[in-house]
Amino acid sequence: MDDAIHIVYILRCKDGTLYTGYTNNLEHRLHMHENGKGAKYTRGRGPFQLMYKEAFFTKEEAMRWEYAIKQLSRTKKLQLISTFAEEGCS
Repeated sequence: MDDAIHIVYILRCKDGTLYTGYTNNLEHRLHMHENGKGAKYTRGRGPFQLMYKEAFFTKEEAMRWEYAIKQLSRTKKLQLISTFAEEGCS
């Protein structure tokens, strides 16, 4: 997926909560979160650990997946993260 630049990601915040987001530049977005300029939810909750990421060819696909993840329970999100880690995708 070298051409895929639309990324959905899950961060684990220092308080143990999970944050799901979308970006087209993951490195820059993580930097923004760390500096308190990312999403309002993540301000003051760093440092963060990137737990999951998945790339898509279109913004529409990525946004649909981000929305779907946000609808999941915490347990289901943790299962998704676990499956991701087991497949060696990190």
